[in-house]
Amino acid sequence: MAGHWSQQDHFFINEALRCARAQAGKTGTNPAVGCVIVKHGRILGQGATADGGRPHAEAVALALVGDEAHGSEVYVTLEPCAHVSERGSPCSQGLIAAGVTRVVACLIDPDPRTAGYGFEHLRAAGIVVDVGIGEAEAKELYAQFIARFS
Repeated sequence: MAGHWSQQDHFFINEALRCARAQAGKTGTNPAVGCVIVKHGRILGQGATADGGRPHAEAVALALVGDEAHGSEVYVTLEPCAHVSERGSPCSQGLIAAGVTRVVACLIDPDPRTAGYGFEHLRAAGIVVDVGIGEAEAKELYAQFIARFS
């Protein structure tokens, strides 16, 4: 499906981008990510990377939605992280544990600790992953973050 996006996909990724932009400049060294959780065409919850960079957008949105996340689609502006840190488990594992069925993202995370691994974990768990919608907008939003890894 990558490259062939529905109106719904565009609507929800634009909402995720809006959430991310609202946090730009407030997340320390972490990128300001937006996340929207959708089920049956309805937004269940949304979140963005918190002030200072933690918790990440996916964790914020999942905390709001709880068990309703099972069977949902998740729209994120950047690949869910794949690395364990002293601050917690990776967002990709949180999405797997929540039982989501599809993740739609703008970009692969340029951070080598994640760079494709988040998507690999999701796919290995049977989750559909579609990447590339809103790519130009996300590259503009994350220009400084991307430059750190170039």
